[in-house]
Amino acid sequence: MSARCIRTPGTHSSTISSVTNLTTETQVAPTRPQQTGAEVFAPVLPVDLRVTRLAKSFAGTLIFKNVSFGLSRGEAVAIVGANGTGKSTLLRCLMGLIPADAGAIDVLGTDVRGAKSSDLRAMRAQMGLVSQKHNLVPRLSVLSNVVQGLLGQSPGIRHWSQSFAPAASRAEAMAALTKVGLAHLASRRADRLSGGQSQRVAIARALVGQPKILIADEPTASLDPAAGEDVMDLFFDLARQEGVTVIFISHNIDHALRYGDRVLGLADGGMPLDARAKNLSAQDLRGLYD
Repeated sequence: MSARCIRTPGTHSSTISSVTNLTTETQVAPTRPQQTGAEVFAPVLPVDLRVTRLAKSFAGTLIFKNVSFGLSRGEAVAIVGANGTGKSTLLRCLMGLIPADAGAIDVLGTDVRGAKSSDLRAMRAQMGLVSQKHNLVPRLSVLSNVVQGLLGQSPGIRHWSQSFAPAASRAEAMAALTKVGLAHLASRRADRLSGGQSQRVAIARALVGQPKILIADEPTASLDPAAGEDVMDLFFDLARQEGVTVIFISHNIDHALRYGDRVLGLADGGMPLDARAKNLSAQDLRGLYD
C-alpha cells in the first residue's frame, strides 16, 4: 500500500513528508505453521464503516473531496485538522444528518446515501454520540438524561423520564452510570453538575444503548486539562472494554496520538493523512495546521 503524505513545517511550505507503514487492511497476512504445510489465517475483523471518494461542499465552496477510509470493529480513529477543514461535517455525513455531494458511505451495512429514513434511524440506534457540548436536559435528573440514550430502542416507548421508562431501561441507565462512576448522582438535576460530571453523564448516555460505533466531536473542548484527561481516559477505557469502534475529533495533538489507533488528517480540501498513530509524531500532525 503506498504511503500518503502530509505537509510539514520547514523552509518551504510545500515540503512533503511521507508517512510510512500505513495500513487500513482488516485481514492479516497468512502465516505457515512450522510443523505442517497448512496456511493459517488470523480472524478477519468486521468493517463497521467504509467511506469511498466522499465529497461535500456548501454554497459552492468545497469542504472536501475524494475522502476514502475504512474502520474495523474495535478500532479508534482520530480526525484532526485546522478549523474549517470539514471534520464535523464529515461526521454529520457519516450519520446521514446531512447529504454528501458524491461518493459512498456504508455504516454497519447501511448504504447511508441511499437509505430510507427508517433505515437511517435503525443505523443511528447502533451509534452513540458525545459532543463538546454535552447537551443534557438541565431540568431532568442525571438518570433521566441517561435513559434518553435509549430513545428509539423500544418502538412506541418515549424515554423522556425515568418515571415513564420501563424498569429494564432504568436498570440499564443505572448500570451505565455505575460504569462512569456517577451512580450516586442519579437523582441530581443535570444543571447542578460540574463540566466533567456532565461529560461523564453524556458518555453514559452514549453507551447505554450498547452501540457498535461511538462518535465523539471534541469531547474535552469545554473542560480544563485535568478534567479533559480524566474524561478521555474513561471514554477509551470503556470503549475498549466494550469492543466499540470509535471515531473522535480532536484539536489536541497529544490526545490524537495517545488514544487513536489511526489518525486521519483533513487539509486543503482532502484527506492527505491516514496513518497508524504509532508511526506519527506531533510534528507530523502540526504540518496539517500550516
